[in-house]
Amino acid sequence: MFGIHDLPLFIISGLLLNIMPGPDSLLIMTRSATQGWRAGSAATLGIGAGTMVHVLAAALGLSALLSTSATAFTLVKWIGAAYIVYMGIGMLRAKLRGDAPQVAAPPLQPLAWRKIFFQGFLTNVLNPKVALFFLAFVPQFIQTDSSNKPLAFIILGAIFNFNGMLYCHGLALFTAFASARLNIKPLVSLWLNRTMGGLFLALGVRLALSEQR
Repeated sequence: MFGIHDLPLFIISGLLLNIMPGPDSLLIMTRSATQGWRAGSAATLGIGAGTMVHVLAAALGLSALLSTSATAFTLVKWIGAAYIVYMGIGMLRAKLRGDAPQVAAPPLQPLAWRKIFFQGFLTNVLNPKVALFFLAFVPQFIQTDSSNKPLAFIILGAIFNFNGMLYCHGLALFTAFASARLNIKPLVSLWLNRTMGGLFLALGVRLALSEQR
């Protein structure tokens, strides 16, 4: 149907690719561990929205610009890297709520779910590697003689995104549950947040140094 073939293989491959660690997974785990599963789910929804932007752009041929234009790729790459570094710096500068030292450490200052959603969205949509991934991966499961390739691309992209959202929501729940079971203290949560901030800095630098392929 719609010129799509080997759908089970596509689904299995997509699930395996979603399990691979990256900025999206790190953001979900950080927010879930420090603010609970709802915060992790907010990041997941933002990531899903960003993924659909890539899917629609690729289906309409806009993402092809990133694969053929070095200037466009470099521009998006630097914007994405700058934002990831900005997020990392924000995590490194995170502070506990309250100024005066107390016997019981105060909780980490929470971030609004709306802001977490946009963090997830921008982290994903400003990564040109995601656009190139969809251009390289999805067409392998569309027949060359398909009568409506853009529609087939959107359907496969939506399936990939749906499965990814299931995994990411599960990751948010698992991380929040593990954090609660381990009874992570606010001070430990703070340093976990800062550690993730350092990883985001590294990911931002890695993205900035990446090359168009």
